[in-house]
Amino acid sequence: MQEKKFKITIKKPIDEVFTFTTNPKNTHLWVPFVDEEVANEFPLKLGTIYKSRRKDHWNESRVTEYKINNVFKLENKTFLVKYTYKKIKNNQTELTYLESVKQGKLTNSFTQDVLEKLKLIIET
Repeated sequence: MQEKKFKITIKKPIDEVFTFTTNPKNTHLWVPFVDEEVANEFPLKLGTIYKSRRKDHWNESRVTEYKINNVFKLENKTFLVKYTYKKIKNNQTELTYLESVKQGKLTNSFTQDVLEKLKLIIET
């Protein structure tokens, strides 16, 4: 199993960071390898299905952990993505991003630059 983990502090309240990062309509704004993302229902809940498109390929994941302003986790048969949110101050949030694959190597994986782009978008 291969895994990557990144952290970033964003100067915005936790509810703003959580709402922005869990809304599939925003994903393409900050994740360079996602052209479109949709969910089968909104607001989200356990079991919600997310579909992400890159070029002509769709990838499907299911929400397997969800607690508002705390954790958001998506999984499919081979891949896992988990966002953990921590309130630092009233106007600061620590976001931890974890991704892993059950077999093989991570492809099109996040880098710290992706989170830096997210930070820039949310803070401005």
